[in-house]
Amino acid sequence: MPAKLPVNFFSTRSPVIDLFRGQLDDAEHFRQDSEIVLYFFYAPWCGQSIAAREEIEHVASRLSDQVLFVAVNCWWNQGKCRKQKHFFYFPVIHLYHRSFGPIEYKGPMSAVYIEKFVRRVMTPLLYISSRSKLLDFLSNYEPGVLGYFEFNASPQPPGYLTFFTSALHSLKKDYLGTIRFGVITNKRVAEEISLVHSGSVYLHRHVNTSLIYPNDVMNYTAENICKWALENREMLIRWLRPHGGKSLLLNNELKKGPALLIFIPYNPLAEINPLLDEITKVALEYHNCNKSQAAEPDLQQLGDSDSPAFDSSVPDAHMKLSETFSITKYPCCNTVVLPQWHSISRTHNVCELCINQTLGVKPNKVHMPHCSFLEIEAALDSFYLQEHTFFQVVSNTIECSNFLSFYSPFSYYTACCRTVNRHFLSFISSEKTILQTPKVAFSSHGKKDNTQHSIPHIEDRNWFIPDLHISGTNITGLSCRTNKTLNLYLLDSNLFWIYAERLGASRSNHLKEFAAIVDLKEEVHYVLDQNQSLVGSTLENFIKNFSILYSPLKRHLVDDPSVHFHEQRVITEVTTNTFHDTVFLSDKNVLLLYYGQWCGFCASLNHIFIQLARLLPPDNFTVARIDITRNDLPWEFMTDRLPTILFFPHQRKEQSVKFPEDFSVNLPNLLRFILHHSSLSSSEPCTKECLHKETVLQQGHISHLEREIRKLRSEISALHQAHDQLEAQLSEARREEHRLQQQKHTLEKQHKTLQLHSEQLQATYDQKNQELLEMAEKLQELADASENLLKENTLLRILVASSEGKLQSKDEIKESLQSEQTLSEDDLSISTAIATSDEKRIDNIDTIETEHSSGNGTE
Repeated sequence: MPAKLPVNFFSTRSPVIDLFRGQLDDAEHFRQDSEIVLYFFYAPWCGQSIAAREEIEHVASRLSDQVLFVAVNCWWNQGKCRKQKHFFYFPVIHLYHRSFGPIEYKGPMSAVYIEKFVRRVMTPLLYISSRSKLLDFLSNYEPGVLGYFEFNASPQPPGYLTFFTSALHSLKKDYLGTIRFGVITNKRVAEEISLVHSGSVYLHRHVNTSLIYPNDVMNYTAENICKWALENREMLIRWLRPHGGKSLLLNNELKKGPALLIFIPYNPLAEINPLLDEITKVALEYHNCNKSQAAEPDLQQLGDSDSPAFDSSVPDAHMKLSETFSITKYPCCNTVVLPQWHSISRTHNVCELCINQTLGVKPNKVHMPHCSFLEIEAALDSFYLQEHTFFQVVSNTIECSNFLSFYSPFSYYTACCRTVNRHFLSFISSEKTILQTPKVAFSSHGKKDNTQHSIPHIEDRNWFIPDLHISGTNITGLSCRTNKTLNLYLLDSNLFWIYAERLGASRSNHLKEFAAIVDLKEEVHYVLDQNQSLVGSTLENFIKNFSILYSPLKRHLVDDPSVHFHEQRVITEVTTNTFHDTVFLSDKNVLLLYYGQWCGFCASLNHIFIQLARLLPPDNFTVARIDITRNDLPWEFMTDRLPTILFFPHQRKEQSVKFPEDFSVNLPNLLRFILHHSSLSSSEPCTKECLHKETVLQQGHISHLEREIRKLRSEISALHQAHDQLEAQLSEARREEHRLQQQKHTLEKQHKTLQLHSEQLQATYDQKNQELLEMAEKLQELADASENLLKENTLLRILVASSEGKLQSKDEIKESLQSEQTLSEDDLSISTAIATSDEKRIDNIDTIETEHSSGNGTE
């Protein structure tokens, strides 16, 4: 059966020309007559093609006066498109700019994104004629390539078409359009970026040094310019646009290192995106390693005599505070006030920690570049491990020690510690103007120790120095000052919000703004507090809290929101949010099964756990399970195999026990395992009262088990009776089956006989039918002959009537002759002759009629 002819995919009133029969020749003809052409290759059965149809029509309704939109059915087997184009997926969008193309669009099938890409193909170059336009172009977060051409002498200066084509090449190789191309038409504006000669090309980079295209090394071709720009561009922040199918895009990006995923609602056609501008500023500061030396606070202002912290009531405070911070004027040293819990703090409580590369150099002789705060944190980490090098005696002298850095065998830290009078430290902790705790802008997972009268240390140095607020800590160049560098990514929450929900975004978030840090190597991810607005300051604090040595961020645990809790369930379903309450806060023994939806063996254990839950007393035992593939738990409670069974004894939840892997999972083994570990006593000696309670508890268990055994015995007897009844029913069913089999064979024989009889009847029917047809033909012939006889009979009657008339006239003639005979005998001979001739004539007529009648009868 031939395939049905294709029909129109787009309506006849649509601005899209629909070549639904795959007329590729017509499509090529349209391209020759238009400057910009968009081809939409589709398959009529493809759901994605059907979904994209409305988006294409929307774009065509806006740009049909500038762009020709052509849709081609590339699935009909008789069409030329199907024979020449071999697409592996649908729909496919190709754009042509005059003779250049095809430029394939691989972005989201959304009208705004398609229109943005079409407009980039329409105008691949931005023309910059003033300094303000140049600043706007360079301030964009996307990489920018600028070319300077003088249009005074010629409407198309040398190299201009090559540069124009290179912009189209970049769109062909990078459908996201991350590189922006611009043309400077003013010589003074070009001199701002050191472009002097016409035809020069400039690649702008925010962090690294900007580049000028090396004409003396590379040929000035469109492919080389595009390749040079793509290889040397800066990707401070990238857009991720998963296509929705199976892909390794996210996996390949997350393998590069920790990633900050930022979900924001984005409109590509909007001219202003304030939130995107804020994120761009954060990204630029984070990667700006050339300005990464944070400005240290001016510590001399703490010793200002006008400060209210220093009044006449403490005349020696200024002198002692100045003594404490006497070494901080050196660039690579920081004052460390040790916490009270530290062992050194009993004898030494203030240290000067310096970074140097010369062993044995005193701090006051160190002349090194400015040290960053994170470097001092790393030095402090090494310092805590070297406390045995200090003498544990109270002394007013400064004791120094040198120790090796963790990261470099040639870099050393110098720590000089001394004891400061306790009343001075008490004075420091009592003065609110000096140690007033600022409002720290931690994320939701950050923790701040509110212990009063404690001495802060280097991790909380912003508490001790009011000017160094955590919200004001410099994020500039942080990516180069830590080994936890983040890769920044943007995702459009209008298209990819499902990924945000999987990472922990709230389903009730109407703004659809979300940020999370994913560390694939460590198998953790952190979520920005969703109660805070997604602005530049919160992102900075989020990045800083992740980057510091002892991060206050807590691992986000993904919870399964689709679980519905039913009170009548025998087995308790546990999620991330209910794990702590169900397992640790419960006053029962808890048996927890780890399972997954894809685990077939886990499903086969369900009936065992249901029986176990019915056997165990519900007042003392809880049988629960958790889908570990959809619910995260703290690391100490995670497992690497399924199924896994853990038992948490009552009042000894910290002594959880794992069911042995070499034991088969059945009801007797589980009961022995639970009863054995639930009856173990604690490590503390048990008193008589404890023994009595334990005895009562065990008696209760025994009585409960005896009742369950009696129930089981009654159920077993009932099962035996049911078994006998089933055996009887089965024997009866077998007899009935045998009888039915015999009836079946009999019926089959009868069926065969009837089938043969039916075939004979059919043959007889066909024979009689043939005979009836023959009889009908003969009857038809007889009817025709009868009709002919009727006609001949009518003719004979007419002839007979005419013959009777003639005979009557003959008789009259004879009578007349006889009468005349008496009149004249003379005329007898004449009359006799006449009569004789008349008789002969009549006889001839009679003979002719007789022959005619006999001839008709013969017919």
